[in-house]
Amino acid sequence: MKKVLMPFLLLLSLGCATHRHNTAASYPVNGTWITIKMVMDGKEMPASFYAHQKLLIEDTAYTFTAESVDKGIIRYSGNKMDIYGEEGVNIGKHFTALFKQESGLLSICYNLSGDAYPASFETKSKPYYFLAVFKKA
Repeated sequence: MKKVLMPFLLLLSLGCATHRHNTAASYPVNGTWITIKMVMDGKEMPASFYAHQKLLIEDTAYTFTAESVDKGIIRYSGNKMDIYGEEGVNIGKHFTALFKQESGLLSICYNLSGDAYPASFETKSKPYYFLAVFKKA
């Protein structure tokens, strides 16, 4: 009985061993991002509007620094985000967003009403949508 039980327990313990969490693969948008473009209602905002903005993403936590600091939680589902404000001007608010990362840029199209995910990165004629494009700092 011991001869059968010992290999079984060994296999069971190997299967239960914890694996190192690969953060880069799980959260590829991690890092510090600098805003390089903002579009609202199809119109690009002047660079002075976002010149000093910074977005820090650490797994499911974000910190957005502009005129003030906003912090919260991000929940991911494929290329969609649910963003929950926990500190700052967006405390208690929920935003939905669509994101893509390509050519070293992170594009996020936000729906500030939070009632549906944007279907595209287009903001024209959508007053609650805005697009932000970031590059790694």
